[in-house]
Amino acid sequence: MPLRASEDNPEKARRFREAALPYLNDAYTLARYLLRDPTDAEDAVQECYLRAFKHFDSYRGPAMKPWLFAILRNVCRAEYARRATTPTSAIEDVPESAEQAPLWHEAQETPETQLVRARDSDTVRRMVAALTEPFRETFVLREIENLSYREIANVAEVPVGTVMSRLARARAMLRSAWLAEQEQPK
Repeated sequence: MPLRASEDNPEKARRFREAALPYLNDAYTLARYLLRDPTDAEDAVQECYLRAFKHFDSYRGPAMKPWLFAILRNVCRAEYARRATTPTSAIEDVPESAEQAPLWHEAQETPETQLVRARDSDTVRRMVAALTEPFRETFVLREIENLSYREIANVAEVPVGTVMSRLARARAMLRSAWLAEQEQPK
């Protein structure tokens, strides 16, 4: 008896693994920023990948990452709705091991520069987390996940002009917050 499209098969699983698993860390990063909780982010990514696998036979898009992010965004939105009144944890809860090592290499970094870099990194993470949802989402998709404006527009289901506006406003808010932070006495 032939397999129906809805039944799992090894070939579908292999194709899905090859296409989707390279974006697992990216999906988790986005979910972490959207949900602000590592456990919720893991659950959201798992639900995203389950939904993506279920509908993988209907996937016809040119880019897997934006398709996965659109699914993840819908999962996260459902989670937002479910826990609208519950408090969220701060982004500072990210364990040290979750931070990615920088791609650059500086010779003989001093303890002082390490301290300043860590402080600045924590400050930027806190400021991004403090952005309101549409601005945070757009900023993370563009600056962390490197999606194009068109891909972000597809994921967020908004016009490209809205993406550009949100990104400009997010950058302006971050710039203002950074300048205010630098003016505070240490």
